[in-house]
Amino acid sequence: MTAPVLTRRIVEALLEEWLPHGKGRRLLLVYGRYTDATAEFVTSTNAAFRVRAHVRDEHSVLGITEAWQRHVSGHPDDTDVLVVATTVDDHLLGWDLRAHAIARSTQTVDRGRIVAQRFGSVDVDPRLRTETWLVEALLDAEPAEGWPRNGSVLTRDAAIRALIGARLGGVIVRDGSLDVAALLSWSRDPAGPGRFAALPEPERQGVGQWLSDTVGETAAVVLRLATAGRAGDVMPLGVVSALVTEPGVPSEALVALGGLAGGVRQSALHGLAEAVAATLWRWVEEARSGSAATRTRVFDILNRAEHLAAEAGLTGALNANRFLPSAFDARLRRLAEALSSGDQHAAEQALDELGEHCLARLSPSRVRTAEMAVRLMRWLAIPVEALTSVAGGIASYNASLAWVDRALTAVWEGDAGAAPAVSRVYREVCEAIRARRTTLDEEFAQRLAVWTRTASDQNPGGVLLIEQVLATLALPLAGGGAPMIVVLDGMSGAVAADLGEALTGERWLEAAPGTSRAASVSAIPSVTRVSRASLLTGTLTAGEQQVERDGFTAFWRRHGKKAELFHRGDIAGQAGHRLSDALMTALSGDAVVGVVLNTVDYALDHGREGDRTGWSVSDITFLPELLDAAFGYGRPVLLVSDHGHVLDRFPDVGPVAAPGAESARWRTGTPEPGEVALAGPRVGEGGGSVVVPWRDDIRYTQRRSGYHGGASLSEMTVPALVFVPSVEHLPGGWRLLTPEAVVPAWWEPASAKTTPVPEAAEAPARGRRRKAAEPAGMAPLFGEPPAPEAALPRPTVGSAVVASDTYEMQRAFVPKPPNKEVVAAVIDALIDADGVLPLSTVASVAGRAARRPEFFAVTLQRLLNVDQYPVASLVDGDRRLKLDVELLRSQFKVDR
Repeated sequence: MTAPVLTRRIVEALLEEWLPHGKGRRLLLVYGRYTDATAEFVTSTNAAFRVRAHVRDEHSVLGITEAWQRHVSGHPDDTDVLVVATTVDDHLLGWDLRAHAIARSTQTVDRGRIVAQRFGSVDVDPRLRTETWLVEALLDAEPAEGWPRNGSVLTRDAAIRALIGARLGGVIVRDGSLDVAALLSWSRDPAGPGRFAALPEPERQGVGQWLSDTVGETAAVVLRLATAGRAGDVMPLGVVSALVTEPGVPSEALVALGGLAGGVRQSALHGLAEAVAATLWRWVEEARSGSAATRTRVFDILNRAEHLAAEAGLTGALNANRFLPSAFDARLRRLAEALSSGDQHAAEQALDELGEHCLARLSPSRVRTAEMAVRLMRWLAIPVEALTSVAGGIASYNASLAWVDRALTAVWEGDAGAAPAVSRVYREVCEAIRARRTTLDEEFAQRLAVWTRTASDQNPGGVLLIEQVLATLALPLAGGGAPMIVVLDGMSGAVAADLGEALTGERWLEAAPGTSRAASVSAIPSVTRVSRASLLTGTLTAGEQQVERDGFTAFWRRHGKKAELFHRGDIAGQAGHRLSDALMTALSGDAVVGVVLNTVDYALDHGREGDRTGWSVSDITFLPELLDAAFGYGRPVLLVSDHGHVLDRFPDVGPVAAPGAESARWRTGTPEPGEVALAGPRVGEGGGSVVVPWRDDIRYTQRRSGYHGGASLSEMTVPALVFVPSVEHLPGGWRLLTPEAVVPAWWEPASAKTTPVPEAAEAPARGRRRKAAEPAGMAPLFGEPPAPEAALPRPTVGSAVVASDTYEMQRAFVPKPPNKEVVAAVIDALIDADGVLPLSTVASVAGRAARRPEFFAVTLQRLLNVDQYPVASLVDGDRRLKLDVELLRSQFKVDR
């Protein structure tokens, strides 16, 4: 019989097993041959002490005897033990020598038992004993900290999992689990696959077979490539292998793929493609959430896949691939072709396909440009009525054209990664939009020239004047708590659309006195000195900060309110405080607070690119902090501009050398083409008569990022956004606005789901609230006469429920029930959200009635759950409120 090979690991295990029973003996005879180069080492035993082992390989009686005598004379210390590996039979050894040996005999090696011992087990799975490669590998690969403790019997699966973790790296086995995603992650490890390739052949085959049986056929492909030194190509090959999942693939393409994969079967490539796709999508989402390392890893895979596809001549065949950059470019080209041909259906389909590509998540700005181009195509496809009045122009701009400008800005900037053909189509779209917008601006300027001659508070022509904004929009808000009025100097309708979208879905609720956002017309010229002063004082005037401050406090004093106005130098706090003490004190008090923020206006002067890439709340200095404070103190918020602006999109167009130029966009004198003369009581500069351009490419001063003062729609329209912290702050007769109520119909595709405006959000007129006075002779705010009684909208589900007899009976059994208006608003908000809302959102809608959201939810259940039927229920660990709408209608007898 061939003598077993002994290693240091085996000797340590034998010492650990036998020394506690050695009765002081210091000689251990072991049958076998010692091949380890380490002849001396220190080890620990279960006897809780350390010993120094001296190992000798002796295969004669004389050699063993001499080794023991030398050991005794040279190592008198009891902690030194001699281990002799030998093939001499016991009966050839004399009793005098065997008497010094532990157990007085030569010990044989039971590798299975040793393995069990190293895992803290009593025995091993019988199958494990039959697999020599596994036993040898477990004895050889034990980590320095030892194998993990196991149960009484070490199973084969547990042993192999532990071996894989030690040999191939911990990433392949996480928390005891192993799947194809872990294996694919391991393939990206520079060291792991190399360690696998270096394993002895029997161990490599055994581990590979187990992984294939456990994980699936994909494991065999991964390990095959790892053995060939191509582990880095596993995931790129999986991307390219998606070709086998496509119908109607030419046979020559499949042959090329087979050559690229080294003869791997198509069924295995199919599994690899699906596994890689699932893992990549997860990594894409991680990269999207901000992981720079994951983003780099994903692009490394995609770029390598692109190279493999090109190498095999498969780039064209993979145009439908959802990962290859070339496939993204192909989808973008198809979109450009549809835009160029005017095929709207094809453009919509191409945009959907573009959004399905992974780069849509990793390069959202590129998709945003394409999406904006398609939106502009939709707008070009609808007829636009001529502007017949200033009121019509302001309403049209606020409701639709501001979104056109918003989209135009994105498309004008283009896509730096797009092919020249795509960029050319984007330019064609921009030119078509600008041509139509120029026509509208000219029509508006003509109407403005006529209107300006006689327009006044008493004769506004159906449009809200900027000096009427405080009385019309801010004053009603003061009835539900002192409002905060934030003047975003220079905010155009396009910027307002950005900010409104950014705040949608947050804790704030958008409100308005009508069915859409309000907007006013700027003073003339549309510059800060005239328009902002008129806004803040509530009267047509001109002046600087002191005029604004005095006029602001005087306006609110006339209405029985204290007020404070903060300009740029009053806002910033000391070290450690974002906002000044004076501002925070004012916000925590009862006074109306006004704050002027100049971020947008400064961007036009100093070249900030926010207006070109879209504005977010965090882009406006101090705005996030102000909104947080206002919400915390229960203040409604009015975000309003003083004038809009135009962007400089014409680097090759210089300033116009015109006489009487006083600013970038207004002068005195005689109008030239592209300009209009404005004169009348609303003109606050030039002695009541100015010349202003309506074209966006005319300026009189040096180049900047943008300008204001002219007569274009985007300069003259003053957007206003109103937000309330809860429905309780809604003024009488006002209503909440859904996104569908403010976004033009063409902004989303026709198939997009729409939500009706929640009529229940309209607040009833409160008996004790004094209605804001309309300026004498003023036409209706939005140019529409009041609807006759018969034309008023029917009550919503929420209002019908709280008006029912059943609800009254339920309410009688609930102590201190919330107001009916609050319950109705919550019901309608739940219906708008398909029946489920987070408790935090429910609390925002309910306002003060839901200071304790969980308690409010229980109260709502007691009100709505008639006879214990689950009309309202808490789901997702009591984090969300669910409404069974059909059951609600049935229990409260509410018709559709």
